[in-house]
Amino acid sequence: MTEPKSSESKFTPEERAAMKQRAKELKEQQSAAEALKAVLDKIAELDEPDRTNAERIHAIVTEVAPSLSPKLFYGSPGYADPQGKVVLFYQERAKFKARYGNLAFFGAAQLDEGTMWPTSFAITEISPSDERVIAELVRKATRQL
Repeated sequence: MTEPKSSESKFTPEERAAMKQRAKELKEQQSAAEALKAVLDKIAELDEPDRTNAERIHAIVTEVAPSLSPKLFYGSPGYADPQGKVVLFYQERAKFKARYGNLAFFGAAQLDEGTMWPTSFAITEISPSDERVIAELVRKATRQL
């Protein structure tokens, strides 16, 4: 009979690193200014096209939903509601060696349409029309906050 695999072997090195980053984020309580700096520092260190995508998303969220607070989420730029729950985040493509970045919305986001709706969007680069779509998604996601 073979030994069951350890839980560590079920995750890629990138996934384990993201989980360690999230544990660190939960331990460290940051002021709003520190959290903003951490997000801006993270965005600045990203490779292209992730850096430009994250900068554009940050600008859109800051303009459209100033009630959301920037904060790192699994080491990626995220935005939380006043209760500290992450509403959306941008997962850079390089983190998991993916072909595209991922803009994801969580339960606090009010994107409901019928009984099924998208909560995650693949992004290779952001066009001006994509910016308008993202702005509308952020408005919709935060309408009840």
